Amino acid sequence: MSVIIVLAGCSLPRRHTEQECMERAIFFESHRSSRDGMIAVGSVVMNRVDSDQFPDTVCGVVSQKRQFAPGVMTRRMKSKAMPDVTEAASSVLSGERHPYIQNATFFHAASHSFSYNNMHYVLTTGGNAFYEKRDSQLVTRPNPPRPIEGVTFR
Repeated sequence: MSVIIVLAGCSLPRRHTEQECMERAIFFESHRSSRDGMIAVGSVVMNRVDSDQFPDTVCGVVSQKRQFAPGVMTRRMKSKAMPDVTEAASSVLSGERHPYIQNATFFHAASHSFSYNNMHYVLTTGGNAFYEKRDSQLVTRPNPPRPIEGVTFR
């Protein structure tokens, strides 16, 4: 015999689609400042999906604690930029990658400065500096490069 319990005012957590999760990462992390920045954030999400070090779904990657903006999975997305965010997310999920992002699996706001001895910076775009973890002997660029914009197109 099955018993169903209904709690007033309670609901199950909403499940997001991979598209929605990608939109959320792009919306909250790219600052919606440029298409390059949005595609770069999406490329990092997909690099993480492809890595054994992270969850193997877009939603799993984006919802990891302390990896993306606080409230990335719960805050409202409201902006005139939503059509651009949706387009960028669709493009990344369809296989587009930022041409210079390489194997980057990390990024932070370009306005912050960190000294990592095991991070190789690959790109600065859309307000973020992108990098990949490497053995410290293989790091050839320990500081973020100058910003690049205008290399991705619709």
